[in-house]
Amino acid sequence: MKLNRLIQSLALAGLGSTCVMAQETAIPDADDAKVERIRVTGSNIKRTNIEGSLPLTVFSKAEIDAQGITSAEQLLMQLNIAGNSSDNLASNGGIVSEEQRGNNGVSGANLRGQGADATLVLLNGRRVATHGLKGRAVDLNSIPFAALERVEVLRDGASAMYGTDAIGGVINFITKKDYTGGEASAFVDATEAGGGNIYRTNVLIGAGDINTDGWNIFGTLSYKRNATLNGTDRDFSNTFQPNRGLSPDTRGTPFATVFNRGATQPNLIGTGLIDPLDGQSIIAVNILDLPGASGCASGGDMMGPYDERLWSSLSSRYACAWDYPAAARIQQPQESVDFISRASFKINENHSAYVELVASKVEVSKAFEPNQISPGAVFGPDTWYPSTGESYNRIYNALANYFGADQLNYGERIAYRWRCIACGPRQIDTETTSYRLMAAFEGIISGIDWDYTAGISRATSESDSVLGSGYHYTDALQQVLGSGLINPFLMPGQSQSAAGMAALDAASATGVKLYGGESIMTQIDATFTGGLGFELPGGEIQAAIGADLRREEFKFNGDERAEMRPIFNAPFDNANVLDKVSRDIKAVFVELYLPLFDSLDISLAGRYDKYDGFGSTTNPKIGFTWRPLDGFLVRGAFSTGFKVPSFNQLFNGTTESQYTGLDLADPATCPGGVASETIAGCASIRPVEIFGGKDDLKPEESEQKSIGFVAAPFDNFNFSVDWWEIERTDTIRSAPRDVLINNYDVFQANWIRDSSGQVVAIDRRYINSGGTLTRGIEVDANLTGDFAGGKWRLNMNGSYIDSFKTKGLETLPYSDNLVGEYVRYFNLPIKWKHTLNLSYVKGDWSYTLSQLYRDGYKDELPVSVRNGSYIPVDWNPDVSSYMTYNYSMSYTGFQDVKFTFGIKNIFDQDPPFTAHQNDFAAGAAWEPRIADPRGRAFTLLLEYKFL
Repeated sequence: MKLNRLIQSLALAGLGSTCVMAQETAIPDADDAKVERIRVTGSNIKRTNIEGSLPLTVFSKAEIDAQGITSAEQLLMQLNIAGNSSDNLASNGGIVSEEQRGNNGVSGANLRGQGADATLVLLNGRRVATHGLKGRAVDLNSIPFAALERVEVLRDGASAMYGTDAIGGVINFITKKDYTGGEASAFVDATEAGGGNIYRTNVLIGAGDINTDGWNIFGTLSYKRNATLNGTDRDFSNTFQPNRGLSPDTRGTPFATVFNRGATQPNLIGTGLIDPLDGQSIIAVNILDLPGASGCASGGDMMGPYDERLWSSLSSRYACAWDYPAAARIQQPQESVDFISRASFKINENHSAYVELVASKVEVSKAFEPNQISPGAVFGPDTWYPSTGESYNRIYNALANYFGADQLNYGERIAYRWRCIACGPRQIDTETTSYRLMAAFEGIISGIDWDYTAGISRATSESDSVLGSGYHYTDALQQVLGSGLINPFLMPGQSQSAAGMAALDAASATGVKLYGGESIMTQIDATFTGGLGFELPGGEIQAAIGADLRREEFKFNGDERAEMRPIFNAPFDNANVLDKVSRDIKAVFVELYLPLFDSLDISLAGRYDKYDGFGSTTNPKIGFTWRPLDGFLVRGAFSTGFKVPSFNQLFNGTTESQYTGLDLADPATCPGGVASETIAGCASIRPVEIFGGKDDLKPEESEQKSIGFVAAPFDNFNFSVDWWEIERTDTIRSAPRDVLINNYDVFQANWIRDSSGQVVAIDRRYINSGGTLTRGIEVDANLTGDFAGGKWRLNMNGSYIDSFKTKGLETLPYSDNLVGEYVRYFNLPIKWKHTLNLSYVKGDWSYTLSQLYRDGYKDELPVSVRNGSYIPVDWNPDVSSYMTYNYSMSYTGFQDVKFTFGIKNIFDQDPPFTAHQNDFAAGAAWEPRIADPRGRAFTLLLEYKFL
């Protein structure tokens, strides 16, 4: 009974459960005649002692609905142990670089900051196919979320049970197993400020009782739509905040900026301009910003001065900028239809079978700023603005009045940089179709009383990305620009000519397929579990044994047009075309549960995997639970992991990306590689960066450790604390720029130079490099009680990251702790995250009030602060914390009808300001890896049972 009190206390806690128990029903007394054996995520053994050595968090459907969560992506954003990486649609909504390339439409699960490709996603305990465009991680958008019964999140590595890629943990989405009747639901999540509304509807129908009829079949069909939320829909999405260290780094503006192109390409400015004010050389001028002119803001929406101090470019002191980061969609419009059906059959009292089909179709559209056009750089000087007409004379006169006519070449074309608003925003539409068909048997082997489950499944994810607006055939665009039909020097209220717009429309490449891919996973698996017949002082030894055979296949199609006609700035990916590649994985695994004493048990597990091309690996796991006192449990685990390179990491071809920042210098002449115009050898460079795969990559290896305790000192109070550590070695990543800079002597060959010794390219293809070390503590506490005839519960769940360290080489020590520091692209390791929930249930009414907290961090340094040239007057290196409150209420008093009303972000809290450099991360003045930009929103869920 001592043990049972702890179990019951924890079971009643529900959502914040910290043991591998996570059941929605009360736990029977130890004296009961029969206790149902269950299997939960993290163990293959069904056992009556449902305490385990691994921490598991469970979300029930009711809890998910109460929070107004409509997708797996939203759930992960609120999960405290989820990493803060570029895994949601908001963080890859614009121009992307490095590992984000090709992630169109993908939302990933990332536990403990280990990455979406090191977090295993299961559907009903088995794998699904990874996303078709990259084949590295499961797309959460394809999960049939409306059909869920619960979600189990294993907060620990599980390579020994599920496969070598479960380094960060496991998320198991569990749908209904059977259903009889019919129900329909409708949900709306509407923002107060407008934009970004979410809608969902679902129908579920089932028939047959598995116990009396011997069969059950059900199906559910769901439709979901996310409306567009543009950056311009929110005031905080504004990068013109130079006093705080943020200003857009572009001189491509709707009213074009004039550029000097040098003596070898004669143009209006010629070899340059000298400012009569101080003799400073000027290379970029927007006439709206000249002394006495109307100002940059007069040139159109989202225009403002180019901050030459912030970007350390005094030669652009008269240039204008445009708020291109705010032009991206914050919430990408999304439509999805998903279907799940399951037919179950009772063969006899001991055996059953089922067939399950899961299918989804997801359409996502991302759009970002219109193309920036510098005609001479791509199309040649013949496409510069013609030297006739009113606009030409206006530009000439404005420049001549300030700089003097002697510095100009009247009659030469105008070299310029222009934001082609008339071209429309660049849009990429991605459609992903996924399915998994599975047949399985399960039951009890008579005579030995062992359970078994065996199944075969085939899953695919096929994706295609297609160009929308904003893209034009290069040759046709060249003719349009050179003809003078398009005028880059129009003021607000002026429109392009009908002939110019017709020419742009004729040059449009809308509808051209960028690329597509398909990921296929075929699996045969079987697991047997039961008692071995040997008794220890604590009970019978339990065991599980199984086998897993998988074939993973992947193909990627590039530009498949018969005529490879170039399209300006279209992000084709032909270098990464892969004919179908595949590998086979064969695995066997065994697990033992050893109840040494009533108060001490040990779990042992081991898995042997053999990978085509990488040999074999054996990964053990050992865990224990010890109950020295009534209401107190200590638990711990140790395991190893082994993660093979993805197909992309091995076989991607070479792609090039222009470095667009102004902060990089040659590390051979400038130690540290930080550009500064005032330091010799530290001139800014903008080389091409080369990315791609390498077929000689080695697997990553890892070690996971955890230890913690669960305490239930009173019947209505329990809490837990778990410490964990994950160390990864030989980590696979695109060669980090900082590693190449700080270890220049080792990586000199990666800095590619021309005959004069100037850096023209950086080789950043995948490498095995160094490792990472992450440590943290997870806490959970539950307090329950009675009040006014109802029951209340207070739950606090939090995650504390103590250490996040990296090293570029195995021989180097780990870096300084990066916790609380800004990290580009990848996981942002904030120190503390928590959720505080207060719920109350009385009769037909239930209420929930939640607080979500995300800690602040040190911001990225502006370029001018890094090189010491200028500190903005209001610059603050600290990004504020982010805290929001949500409320919901549900009523079930009407027959067959339930409604849930909610308010998200009650106090309409804006995301905190951050001055991160927008060329390298999404979010205009805010961080999409942390915050929800939608603001206050109202939710309503109606559920109706009609059968």
